[in-house]
Amino acid sequence: MIEYGTNTIGKSLTVFEPVTIGFPSRDYIGKVDHPGTVIGTGVTLRSGTILYADVTLGDRCNTGHNVLIREKTTIGNETSVGTGTIIEGNCSIGSHVSIQSMAFIPTHTTIGDHVFIGPHVTLTNDRYPPSGKPRLEGPVIEDYAAIGAAAIILPGVTIGRGAAVAAGSVVTHDVPAGMMAVGSPARIKLLPEEMKRG
Repeated sequence: MIEYGTNTIGKSLTVFEPVTIGFPSRDYIGKVDHPGTVIGTGVTLRSGTILYADVTLGDRCNTGHNVLIREKTTIGNETSVGTGTIIEGNCSIGSHVSIQSMAFIPTHTTIGDHVFIGPHVTLTNDRYPPSGKPRLEGPVIEDYAAIGAAAIILPGVTIGRGAAVAAGSVVTHDVPAGMMAVGSPARIKLLPEEMKRG
């Protein structure tokens, strides 16, 4: 394992090399004793994982292969991050979250607990790219929400508690709690009874 900075590693860490932790963000380039990564107990990191400085992984988290998690991101307990996923900096991700392979999660995204993010989901944070104006603002995915494969969620959109986004949908507006977004642009529909969670 390649280490940069000062890292805190919990018991029973399983590593499949190569893995890098504490990788310096722009603020720490050229510095030796910068804060590194905090890793909880029982974590599994698969080959190609890179965890930047100021990343915190909770207990019993695991990563697939070639996962990148950028600085100042916090991930709760028992969360799984699938192969090829990129999580940019300044994100907050809860516990018991399942992020499937090849998802993209941009800076300033908030994801609650018990959330499902399908494969190839793209969350966005820049309403008028590449300007960053008025500011970068990621989506908010509330507890128990589910996002289907290859869905796209626009900046600042809130997916409410227990809501669902159908695969391939493009979500341009908030999805109320317990409802479903379908299509491109997505329309709001009642959530089928069998899909209700939390």
